[in-house]
Amino acid sequence: MTALVAEETVVDLDQALWQVWKAMDVPEGFRAEIIEGAIEMSPTGGVRHATINRRIVLALHDHLRGSGWAPGFDSNIIHGLKVVIPDVYVAPDDLEEIEHPEGGCILASGVAVVVETVSPGSKNSQRDVVLKHRAYASAGIPVYVIIDDFDDGGAVTVLTNPDTERRSYARSERTPYGEEAVIPEGPAKGFVIGPEITGGRRD
Repeated sequence: MTALVAEETVVDLDQALWQVWKAMDVPEGFRAEIIEGAIEMSPTGGVRHATINRRIVLALHDHLRGSGWAPGFDSNIIHGLKVVIPDVYVAPDDLEEIEHPEGGCILASGVAVVVETVSPGSKNSQRDVVLKHRAYASAGIPVYVIIDDFDDGGAVTVLTNPDTERRSYARSERTPYGEEAVIPEGPAKGFVIGPEITGGRRD
């Protein structure tokens, strides 16, 4: 009986957070996500953050041209009653195919790649490296790329093979800045994240 009550409480909390999130008027320059039982508010990144993400979007446009897939950014990605907003993602050209039934959001089941560029600060690192790792894996998104200036001089980590039950990616490939990280599968297979996007080491 206790387990049943606990399960119902979790479902009620998720629904409550979902309703609060939908009613929020998020200030300009901020984003609101539902991650691990809480609404997370965070500011958008600075110039370095925006520069890297802009380079990725432009390069992905070229890489994906004619494939039926395209990069996007700053969109609400929904899995169940959870909401995440990746810096960059890859989804079908026709987003209406994967639009959430309530509109205005994209279903995680249609997203092939997500990319996060880590902003300064331990809280930002925790969100991208730990919390969003679990969120994207539990949603079954095939490829998660983390671009991190603060990982020992800078590194790109490509995570693949999501285990939705364990909320973890089974494979992780870390590439230091100055070398080329490659997406190994999916519509963005062969896409290179190298010095043209990240620059060199940031010691």
